[in-house]
Amino acid sequence: MDVHERANIEAVDADAVADYLKRHPDFFTRRDDLLTELQLTHPTGGAVSLLERQVAILRDRNMEMRHRLTNLIDNARDNDRLFELTRKLVLQLLEATTLDGLVDACVSNLRQEFKVEFASLVLFGNPLSHRGTRARIASFTDARTHIEGLLGSNKTVCGTLRPEEVRFLFPDKHAQIGSAAVVPLTASYPLGMLAIASSDPSYFRSSMGTLFLGYIAEVLERLLPRYLKPFGQG
Repeated sequence: MDVHERANIEAVDADAVADYLKRHPDFFTRRDDLLTELQLTHPTGGAVSLLERQVAILRDRNMEMRHRLTNLIDNARDNDRLFELTRKLVLQLLEATTLDGLVDACVSNLRQEFKVEFASLVLFGNPLSHRGTRARIASFTDARTHIEGLLGSNKTVCGTLRPEEVRFLFPDKHAQIGSAAVVPLTASYPLGMLAIASSDPSYFRSSMGTLFLGYIAEVLERLLPRYLKPFGQG
């Protein structure tokens, strides 16, 4: 029998032993005399008893489970906080009776309550038809010239935007924008764009969850048609 054959047989035997012990976890309680003959090596060197090794393994697994549980609790708390903030914002949006009130409630709440560094709500329509409003109204033609790539998306886009997109969405703050999350607002026709941003280029990433921002966008999509007419209707 050569070395390779012997190694294969030993591997099979080891698997058989491991399988047997899994099916008979009380084996050593019936054969405790074997415990004195087992040889275990501690990672730092030196021999340890089977019980010590089991305790060490269980301790490590316990610490890992605690870390996982802590992360789950932290995520749950963050979600609870976001839900409460979103609920308050939605109520303020529903209570708004003018376009200015709706826009002010959205932008100011995102900045003050959600602690968003930059927030922008650009609405599409005829600027001449909305003179006197504090809301930013841009023609859809102008928007398509600068942010056509964002308009084609039906979901939230996160990451670093192109310079012309940043200038259109944040005209007064474009030099400070590092990354952003942008969601198009659409009913039966394009309504506008909701954008939040950070000076940190890596803050908004493509892997970031956008559930709550998407929910706010859905609420706006149901309220804005009260104030914005379809293109060609003034």
